[in-house]
Amino acid sequence: MLKELGLDSDGESVYRVMLRRPRIPAEEVAAALGWPVGRVAVAVAELERLELIRPSTEDPRQMRLVNPELGLEALLLRQERELLKRQEAMAATRLSISRMLADYGEDDAGSEPPGARQFMGMDAIGAQIERYAHHCTDEVLVFAPRGAQTEESLEAARPLDQAALSRGVRLRYVYLESLHNDPTTLSYAHWLDENGGQVRTVPQLPLRLIIYDRHTAIVPIDPEAAAKGVLILNGTGVVTALCTLFDQVWQQAEPLRPRIRRPRSGEDALTNQERAVLELLGAGHTDETVARKLGISVRTGRRITAELMTRLHARSRFQAGALATARGWLVPLAEQLADF
Repeated sequence: MLKELGLDSDGESVYRVMLRRPRIPAEEVAAALGWPVGRVAVAVAELERLELIRPSTEDPRQMRLVNPELGLEALLLRQERELLKRQEAMAATRLSISRMLADYGEDDAGSEPPGARQFMGMDAIGAQIERYAHHCTDEVLVFAPRGAQTEESLEAARPLDQAALSRGVRLRYVYLESLHNDPTTLSYAHWLDENGGQVRTVPQLPLRLIIYDRHTAIVPIDPEAAAKGVLILNGTGVVTALCTLFDQVWQQAEPLRPRIRRPRSGEDALTNQERAVLELLGAGHTDETVARKLGISVRTGRRITAELMTRLHARSRFQAGALATARGWLVPLAEQLADF
């Protein structure tokens, strides 16, 4: 109870004994507590330092208790003065930090045009993500277009996500369906879901994307190599378009849940992943690109392609795309543009 006043547990135990017997010798205190005399002597020295006891005027070899009302009140006032000094020092430190951050913000803006700034290198990118995550107040929207995320990137994201969730910020993540193939990434997604975040999955994503408060967006300069650098867009029409893109993908995405393989209801039934493979093949992408965009292995992508060609009785990938469109498995490009 007296720890906040600077008194440790041994000192408090001895002090409580002396409250009952103000002039008790150290040997009797040791006997009452079942301690060695040396341990009591250390505690007595601490009580004397804190001016809770002092040598007896009648017998300097003995210690006497200072009036508890005076002794404890003086100790409390001393701690309050130290706390006040500490608060004043912290206020001065906060002011210094604010000035430093103001200088950092001015240097950080550089000479980039308003609304769009470029950052190169993982350290610079990480610093910007930390900055915007710290100041975010409403929501964070994320596209995570790689099925398996590195353990390092997940551990770097966890404290930022945890802090945002504790402030009541809404987190919405969209992962690839293939995250179910990576236990580490799947575990993180479940952690988000269990701690108040919202997680959904889709077969493919257009690019890596983070949007803060629908005002600031971070996108890669090269979607195929996000580590090369990013663009940070602030309050522009592009950010509004990216928010619209996120909302459309979110509506089509499925809530995170254990993957269940259901039997097809009919010959023409397609999974979301199979439809994504057909769309990518129809756009002329290679097996390697298909696998990368879906977050699956090249071998898995080729197996899915082979199964689809067999079901369509197609002799080539081009013919498979045409047959899939004819069956209504794929929406023709003209209709997609009309809907847009």
